[in-house]
Amino acid sequence: MESTDKLTDTNAILAYLYETFPLCFIAEGETKPLKIGLFQDLAERLADDSKVSKTQLRVALRRYTSSWRYLKGVKAGAKRIDLDGNDCGELEQEHIDHAQATLKESQEKAKAKRQAQAPKTAAKKPAKKAPPKRESVKKQRPAPVAAPVVKLEPAKLEELKQQQRVNVKLGATPVPGVITDINKEDVHVQLDTGLTIKVRVEHILL
Repeated sequence: MESTDKLTDTNAILAYLYETFPLCFIAEGETKPLKIGLFQDLAERLADDSKVSKTQLRVALRRYTSSWRYLKGVKAGAKRIDLDGNDCGELEQEHIDHAQATLKESQEKAKAKRQAQAPKTAAKKPAKKAPPKRESVKKQRPAPVAAPVVKLEPAKLEELKQQQRVNVKLGATPVPGVITDINKEDVHVQLDTGLTIKVRVEHILL
């Protein structure tokens, strides 16, 4: 009894061709260019086979011959083969050129598609580098030069006079300045920082 289960999936039809004509249709590895007019031979050979229709055979054959694997095999020195794997003559240069152009176009389309689907977050990452730039500006500022260490002694009121340079004990580090006025125990000093303060004489260092 003849089977009526037709193969409609292109991959299933290709698998059937790999199995039925293994010397012509190569499932893995490098393929060989097919004989011109092979479709007619294929249709005649499978005329009594109810599994595949001519339409489906044509689709499967187009899929096979447009694959990158097949196009890479269409190259100088390669020979065409028939359904039984017999040589059917060398390729013409125009067929080789066409196959290589088709392969290049197909690969470029695939690459463009992958790039279009890639996440676009990478372009936003450089913006996060802004804070380090501000920090680098701070690092470029010259560090304050430490004042030379000088041993200072507490001043006496009778030793002080206006416009005299002195040091005022403010915290751990004495601050230099100039005396602007002396009023009994209070001494007015204009610091080098621009600030004028009033301090007791015991806070003046010489």
